[in-house]
Amino acid sequence: MSKILDQIQKANDIKKIPEDKYDVLATEIRTFILKNVSRTGGHLASNLGTVELTMALHLCLDLPKDKIVFDVGHQSYTHKILTGRKDRFSTLRQENGLCGFPKRRESDCDSFGTGHSSTSIAAAIGLAYARDKKGGDETIVAVIGDGSLSGGMAYEALNNLSQFRKTKKNFIVILNDNEMSISENVGAMSLYLGDIRSKAGYRQLKDNVEEKLNRIPLLGQGITKTLKRSKDSLKNLLVPGMLFENMGINYYGPVNGHNITDLVHAIEAAKKHPGPILIHVITKKGKGYRPAENDPEVFHGIGSFDLRTGQCPPSEESYTDVFSGRLVELAKKHPEIVAVTAAMPSGTGLNRFKEEFPDRFVDVGIAEEYAVTFAAGMAANGLHPVVAIYSTFLQRAYDQIIHDVCMQNLPVIFCIDRSGLVGADGETHQGVFDISYLSHIPNLLLMAPKNAWELEQMMDYAVACDGPAAIKYPRGKAYRGLEEYKKPIKKGEGEIIFGGKKMVILSVGAMMEESLKTVEILRLKGYDPGLVNVRFIRPMDEALLMDLCRDYEYIITVEENMKKGGYGQMVSAFLHDKNMDNRLISFGIGDHFVDHAGVACQRKWNGIDACSMAEEIIARIK
Repeated sequence: MSKILDQIQKANDIKKIPEDKYDVLATEIRTFILKNVSRTGGHLASNLGTVELTMALHLCLDLPKDKIVFDVGHQSYTHKILTGRKDRFSTLRQENGLCGFPKRRESDCDSFGTGHSSTSIAAAIGLAYARDKKGGDETIVAVIGDGSLSGGMAYEALNNLSQFRKTKKNFIVILNDNEMSISENVGAMSLYLGDIRSKAGYRQLKDNVEEKLNRIPLLGQGITKTLKRSKDSLKNLLVPGMLFENMGINYYGPVNGHNITDLVHAIEAAKKHPGPILIHVITKKGKGYRPAENDPEVFHGIGSFDLRTGQCPPSEESYTDVFSGRLVELAKKHPEIVAVTAAMPSGTGLNRFKEEFPDRFVDVGIAEEYAVTFAAGMAANGLHPVVAIYSTFLQRAYDQIIHDVCMQNLPVIFCIDRSGLVGADGETHQGVFDISYLSHIPNLLLMAPKNAWELEQMMDYAVACDGPAAIKYPRGKAYRGLEEYKKPIKKGEGEIIFGGKKMVILSVGAMMEESLKTVEILRLKGYDPGLVNVRFIRPMDEALLMDLCRDYEYIITVEENMKKGGYGQMVSAFLHDKNMDNRLISFGIGDHFVDHAGVACQRKWNGIDACSMAEEIIARIK
C-alpha cells in the first residue's frame, strides 16, 4: 500500500487526502524530513515543530494564489514538500539543489524570499497592500515565531497593521509560539506570551459565554455587542496587557499547533474576519523526535547525524571555539568585560562565558540594533563590552555602529563570526559584505586573523584598545598552520610571511590557507611569489604597501569579501593616490549573491580557490 505522502505531487494535492489520514500524513512528513536532514544537515527542530501548522495552512489556502510569508524561513520544509519539491529533498542545501529557505525563483508558491528574522509581517503587509490596490481577493498570511517577535521590525509592522483595521481588509498573522527562537527567548514579549499560555482556557470560556448570551431571546445579542464595545471586558480581566487587541489586531488563541482540526477551524474563521487577526498557535520545537525535543537548540541547525541515536560526528575546533575560550580567559583578568549576544549564545560561543560569568552576560534577543547601542551605553559608562554577532546579522546594526559607537570612539569590541562564505545556508547568510560596510568608518579598527593563534592575540589587543575594534573570522575549522609566524600585533601593521620576486600576494584573514596553496602551485610553475598577512584592513598598512610597490611588479589581493568595496579596491585607491604604476590583481566575490553549496565549491564559483587563482595570475602575467 502506497504512502499517503506519495499522493502529494504538487500544490493543493493535500486537499485530496481524507481527514482521517491527516495524522498519518503528518507522521510521514516528519519521517521524511528526519531521513533527509540526517543525511544533508539543515534546520531540523523548527521544521518538526511546524508540520501540522503548515498542513493546516495548505488545507485552507489556494496556492500559489494565496500567499504565505514565513519569517526567517528555516521552517519551510513541509511547505516545500507539499508544493511539489519532495523529490528534490536529497539535494537540500547542496550545490544546485533545494534551498533551505523560501526562494521565489524556486517555486511560485514561495511568495517572498526570507532568511533573516522579524521580516514576515512587513513583507506580508506589502503583499496585501498590492492586493488591495489591484482589487484582488487572495488571502495573505504572515507566519512569525515568538522569538522573531522580539525584533524591532516586527513591532514596526504590527504598528502599521492599523490600515487594515480601517479598510476592513483581511490580514492574518500566525504567531508560532514554541517558547524559543534559536536559544531560550528573553524579554517582555516572552513573558507576555507565557502569561497568555498560562491562561489558555480563555478562548474556550469566551466562546462559551458568547454562545450562551446569544441564545437569550431579545436581550442576548445586545449584551454581546455591549461587551464587545467595552473592548472585551472579560478578555481584559483574564489576559494581561491585551497588547494585540489594543493595537487593533483581533486575537484568537491559544490554539494547539499539533491539532490539525483546531488549526483548520481557526484559519477558516480568520479568513472571514474583516481586518487584521492574529492566531496564537502553541507548538513544540523538535516535535516527534526525542533528541530534538530534548535539545532543540542543538537541533536547530545541524549537520548530518545518526538518525537512530541523534549523535553528530565529532567536530573539530572552530574559530568560534577559539574565541569562546580566549574571552573567558580575558574576562578573568578584566572585570570590566561584559558579553552581549542577539539570541545566539550557542552559535557565537558565548554559552561558556554565560556559565562562567552569568552576571556579566546579556542576551538581548533578536535585536542587533539594540545590542550595539546598548553596548555603546555600557562603554560610555566604564565597561568594555564584547558584542558577538554573525557577519550577516551585524548588517542590521550598521547605523548604530557608526553613530552610537564609532562617532563617540567608544571601546566596544565586535567579534564577527561567520565572516566570509558560510556554505549551505546560502545567500541570505553569507558574510561577504563586512569589509565593504566596516572598512570606511572612522575610528574603527578592523582586523582579520590568519589562524587560531592570531585570533587570540587580536582579542588581547582589542581589549587593550580605548576605542572601537572589530575582529572578523570564518565559520568552521580553525586553521593552525603558520604558528611559527608570530609577529606582535601593532596597530595597522601587516606581517610578511616570506619574500619573493616579481609578485606578492596580500592575503586577508581566512584566505591565508588558500593563499599558501596558491603559492605552492605557482612555485611548481616556476614562479617565486611573496606572501603577506594583511592583519589590519583598517587602518591599512600604507608603509608596508609602499615597500611592496618598490619590490614587486604585481600586487595581488585575496579576500573572501565582495570585490566591490573590498580590500582590493582599497589597495587600488592607494596605488592611484600615490601614483604607483604597479599592476594589481584582485581576487574576491563577484557582483552577485552566492547561492548555497559547500564553501570549497563557492570559492571555485568565484575563482578564489587556489587552482583558479594560480591560473588567473599566470594568465595575467603572460
